[in-house]
Amino acid sequence: MTAALSEPTAESVPPRESAPARAIGVLGGTFDPVHCAHVRLALELRAALRLDSVRLIPAPDPRLRDPPVASPEVRMRLLEAALSDVGGLEADGRELLRPGPTVTADTLQELRKEFPGVSLCLILGMDALSRLDAWIDFERIPALAHIIVVERPGAVAPPRNGTVARFLRARRHDDPEAIRTAPAGFVVCVRDIPVLDISATRVRSLRARGESIRFLVPDRVHDIIIREDLYAHRC
Repeated sequence: MTAALSEPTAESVPPRESAPARAIGVLGGTFDPVHCAHVRLALELRAALRLDSVRLIPAPDPRLRDPPVASPEVRMRLLEAALSDVGGLEADGRELLRPGPTVTADTLQELRKEFPGVSLCLILGMDALSRLDAWIDFERIPALAHIIVVERPGAVAPPRNGTVARFLRARRHDDPEAIRTAPAGFVVCVRDIPVLDISATRVRSLRARGESIRFLVPDRVHDIIIREDLYAHRC
C-alpha cells in the first residue's frame, strides 16, 4: 500500500523569516563506480543554481536498486579520488556509517542539524522522483529540504493522478530562485542541464569485458580501478 503524502506541520518546517544565506546541494547514489556524468551533473547544477557546494553521498545498500558490486569502502575511496581537486564538490560518507537501509530523510535531518537555516537542495532525476512514494519516511522530506528535479528528454513523468504528481502540484515552483527564499519546501524542476550519457552499469560491463573505460570515469578513478583490478570480473 502506498502512503499518502502529508503536509508538513508548521512546527516541522524550518523558520522562513529570513532568506537563507547559503544553499547546499545533496546528490545521492551508489556511485558504483563514480563516473564523469556524476561529477559533471553536480558541477552544472552548482553553477546553474548558484549552490555554495554539492555533497555527493554514497548509499551503502539502497532498497530500490540492485546491491552495489564494490564495497562501501571502495566506492567511497573512488569518490574521494574523483573530487579531490574539484572545488565546491564534497564526498560525504555519512550514510555508510549508519546501519540498516538507506533513509534519505534521516540524512537530510542530520544535515539540517548541521546546517540550520541553510537552503538544502536534494537533487533527483525524474526516475527517482517517480518512485518517491516508495521511500521510507518520504513525507518528512519537504520539511527538511527543497527537491531539485533534473528533467531529461525522454524521462517518464509520474502518473498524473498519483501521489507523487499531487506532491509536485502542491510544491512545484518554476523559478529556481525560490530556493533562496526558504530553507526547504519547494520542488524546482530544472531543464537544459547537460547530462552525459554514461552509466555505472556500462562502466562495469566494459571492465568485465576487458575494454577501456578511459574518459568515462575521472582520471584518478580510472587509475585506481586499473591498478587494483576493480570491476574486472563481474558485469
